[in-house]
Amino acid sequence: MRLALAALLLIPLPALAGDPLTAAEFEAYAQGKTLTYAMGGQVFGTEQYLPNRRVRWAFTQDVCKEGWWYEEAGLICFAYDGENDPQCWKFWQDGARLKAQFEGDPEGTELTEVEQTTKPLSCPGPDVGV
Repeated sequence: MRLALAALLLIPLPALAGDPLTAAEFEAYAQGKTLTYAMGGQVFGTEQYLPNRRVRWAFTQDVCKEGWWYEEAGLICFAYDGENDPQCWKFWQDGARLKAQFEGDPEGTELTEVEQTTKPLSCPGPDVGV
């Protein structure tokens, strides 16, 4: 009986909901996709995940920002051209969708993936391309 219990403890279990994704897990999930996020039931913005950890982000009905992401202290951080401070998030999977919580926000800003596509992010504007 003890031997059977010990053997069961050695079997790897799937990550529990809410366990933060590592950089490798986040990259495997997001690269090549364009994900739309909502907060409180309202669409918040959309991000396209490009090769080499590059990103293209736009708040709903706003211009696109180019940037990149990296892992720091177990968080996924985003730095955008023209922005001084990176924005760091904890990402985890909730079923088939991604969720994210903004680090350092006392209100606990939480985003939920509501749409996923492989199409590029549409970036209308005079000097922004797709």
